[in-house]
Amino acid sequence: MKTIGETSPIDGQPFYPGDDAPGGAAPHGIVGESPTLHRVLRLVETVATTDAAVLIRGETGTGKELIAGLIHRLSARRGAPFVKFNCTAIPAGLLESELFGHERGAFTGAIARRIGRFEFAHNGTLLLDEIGDLPLELQPKLLRVLEAQEFERIGSTQTIRSDVRVIAATNRPLEELVEAGEFRADLYYRLDVFPIDLPPLRERAEDIPLLVRHFVMHHARKLGRRIDSISADVMETLVRHPWPGNIRELQHVLHRAVILSHGGSLQLPPLEAPAKMTRTPAPQAETFDDAVREHIVEVLRETNGVVAGPRGAAARLGLKRTTLLSKMEKLGIIPADFVSALLAPSTRSIAV
Repeated sequence: MKTIGETSPIDGQPFYPGDDAPGGAAPHGIVGESPTLHRVLRLVETVATTDAAVLIRGETGTGKELIAGLIHRLSARRGAPFVKFNCTAIPAGLLESELFGHERGAFTGAIARRIGRFEFAHNGTLLLDEIGDLPLELQPKLLRVLEAQEFERIGSTQTIRSDVRVIAATNRPLEELVEAGEFRADLYYRLDVFPIDLPPLRERAEDIPLLVRHFVMHHARKLGRRIDSISADVMETLVRHPWPGNIRELQHVLHRAVILSHGGSLQLPPLEAPAKMTRTPAPQAETFDDAVREHIVEVLRETNGVVAGPRGAAARLGLKRTTLLSKMEKLGIIPADFVSALLAPSTRSIAV
C-alpha cells in the first residue's frame, strides 16, 4: 500500500505533523483553496468593510461561525467584542433576558442585574446563530433593536442605545419559514441585506486533503502522537465520502482516527452511512451592490412593481419609501419593469 510520502493519486505531497505541513490554516484561519471557497472569501472581504447586516446560510457544520468571525476581524469593529449567541442553546423563557438583559427583581430568580448580549457587543459584532429557531414572540423586539438600535432591559424603563453590527446564521430555509408564518417577513428582509451561502463539503472535495492534514496535525499534537503517513486508500476514502455533517463531521472522524492510530500511519475508523442531504443554497451575487440590487428586484417582482403602501416593496424591505426609491435610482432599477405582463397597457401604473 502506497503512502502519501511515496506518491498518491489524490495528493503527492508528504505529510509530517512536526513540519509546516501543507494544508495548514491560511492567515484568515480558513483552510481550503477551492474556487467555491475563494468565492465566499471574496464576498466576505467585500461586505466586511461595511456595517450591513449579513445572513450566513449553510448546512450544519459548514463553518458559519468561522465566517462570521472573519467578517468581524476584517471590519472596523475588530477592536470591539465579537459576541456569539446560539438561539437554540437557551430555554425560550430566558432568551429575552440573555439578549437584552434584566434588572434585579424583574422576575422570580432575578437576584442581580444582568447585562445582555446586545450591551456586551456595543461597538462590536453580534452573531445570532440558528436565527431560524428564534421564537416568533421575540422577533418584533429583535426587529426594533435592528431598526432603532435601542432597547430596554427587562424590568427597566431606561432606554439603552447600542451600536451593534448583527450577523445572523441559519441552516434552515427562512423563506419557507416566512411562508409558513413561523418567521416574520419584515425581520427576514432586515437580516437578509447581504446573504452569503456556504458550500457543503461535498461541493469542495478538492479541499478535503488540505483539511485532513490540518486536522490530523492538530489532533496529533494535542494527543502527543506522531502520524508519519496517510495512505492513498485512506485519503481516497475520505475524499469520496459525502460528509453530510460537513467539516465538523470530518474533524470528529479524524480525531477518532488519530486516537486509534498506532505505528505512525493514520488508521481510519468505519464511516457512517450518509444521511439525506439538504438542499444546496442558490449562488450569490459577487459584490455588495449586486446583492442589494438582486434582493430589491426579487421583492419588486413579488409586489408587481408596487413600491409604497402596506403591501409594497418598501414595507416588505423594512425601508422608508423615499429610501427605497433612492436606492433604486442609484442601482438603476426601474419599477415599471416588474409590472406583470398580464396587465393591460392602460393599467400599467406604478404606486410610488
